[in-house]
Amino acid sequence: MEDYNKIIESLNTRFNGTRYVDVIQSVKISNFYEFQNSLILLRNGKGFYGPEQEELSVGDILFLPGSKGTDLKLGLSDGISLNNEEFFNKREQFLRARSLHQINKSDEPVATLLTVSFDVKAFDSVNFFNSLDIPPFVIKGASALSTLMSKINNEAQHEYPGKTRIINLYTDELVIEVFRYILNNNLFVEKLATNSNYFKDPRLIDIFNYIKENLAGDLSNKVLANVANVSEDYVGQYFKMLTGINPQDYIEYQRMEKAVSLLRTSKRSIRTIGSDVGYKDTAYFCRRFKMMFGIPAGKMRRRESLMDV
Repeated sequence: MEDYNKIIESLNTRFNGTRYVDVIQSVKISNFYEFQNSLILLRNGKGFYGPEQEELSVGDILFLPGSKGTDLKLGLSDGISLNNEEFFNKREQFLRARSLHQINKSDEPVATLLTVSFDVKAFDSVNFFNSLDIPPFVIKGASALSTLMSKINNEAQHEYPGKTRIINLYTDELVIEVFRYILNNNLFVEKLATNSNYFKDPRLIDIFNYIKENLAGDLSNKVLANVANVSEDYVGQYFKMLTGINPQDYIEYQRMEKAVSLLRTSKRSIRTIGSDVGYKDTAYFCRRFKMMFGIPAGKMRRRESLMDV
């Protein structure tokens, strides 16, 4: 329990967005994913997820860790089948954002969703849920979570005094409730035990912080070895032993995550963004970006999330 409390105390959360969404036409999306962590509450209608197309019941919450994909079907009929990029290019055909109170009986949707998205980082460096390497999963019977999602959405729709602070407090509580659900239901126990080892070694935290602050610079194993005060030959083995991945793969993920953020929040050129995150060769940056995310960097700048219908 002490280790879990240490994990929770290390987490920094950031609220990204929330929406009520009407599904106006049934659709099946292969490898649906968001770049941020997302909770999708089925308010009405039907939904199905995963390779076996398991049914979502009204009140179920689908949790999508950032960049972790799953097949998703919204609505009753088979609908149109699309991949994730096709769906986001055509999402207005299938989704309609609205307030919970804007219900038109003559134009009943095939499903209604409440979505909340957020980032969670350990020590302000590590994308927490992604680092645990857990797949998307469904949360059942979690009235506390659904109530929090509704409260966050209500705050976001109004200009109450203290709105931002309240949303941040609710988002912190939301993350703790998700973590508690994982623990209480013994989900991904081995992954949690193995992939949270970095909380026990301050030298690894030093490496994480150094990487975060020097994404544009030299992050070779030789440099990381000096940060952790271990040998260059050992640092790769040491990092992988505690995190499950080698340091250069982790560095590329952090660079690409930063690139996504810059593409979606700034007007810098793709060449400048590539350089800002450590890629001097723009063509190579673009190739690696498309390989990792499945779409070109230029399209990422225009890409909206489910929260922005």
